[in-house]
Amino acid sequence: MKNMFYAALATLFLGTIAYSQTPYNKGFRLGFGLNGGFPTDGAYDGSVGVDARLQYDFTKKTSLTLTSGYTHLFNEPEEVGFVPAKLGFKYFLGNQFYLMGEAGAAFGVNGNIDNSLIVAPVFGFANKYLDASLRYEYYSDYETDQIALRLAYGFSLKKKK
Repeated sequence: MKNMFYAALATLFLGTIAYSQTPYNKGFRLGFGLNGGFPTDGAYDGSVGVDARLQYDFTKKTSLTLTSGYTHLFNEPEEVGFVPAKLGFKYFLGNQFYLMGEAGAAFGVNGNIDNSLIVAPVFGFANKYLDASLRYEYYSDYETDQIALRLAYGFSLKKKK
C-alpha cells in the first residue's frame, strides 16, 4: 500500500511537469520568512524562527523548494534551537492557494539536542511578493511537534528583459 502511494505521488509529480497545458517560463524565486508556532503537546511554550526559501518553478502549478533557517523552541529551564534543512514540493490549487509537502532534517545547535527528521504538510497563499502559510511539523527525535505560521517576502530571480 505504501509503495502504491509513492508511485501515485511520483506519477502526479512527473505528469504535471510533462503535460503542462500552457507554456511557462521556468525560473527561480527567493523568499525570506518569519515563523511562529505552538507546540502540539505543551512540552514547549512556543517557537519563533527565520528562514530563506529557494524555489524553482517547473510550471505555473508546480515548484520544488529548498528551505533553511533557524528555529527556537521556548521552555523553562531548557530551550532548544535547531537549523532545519527541508526539500519540498509545492502544488498550486488555483491562482494563489497551494499545498506543499516538506521533508528534511533539523540539526540541533544546543549541545544536548540531537538531530531530527522533519516532515511537514503545508497549506498556503502566495502572490507576486507575499507568501503566508500554515503548517504542521513532525519531529521524529524531539519531544514535540508544532503548528506554525510563516509570513514571507519573495521575489523572482529572473532578469527583466
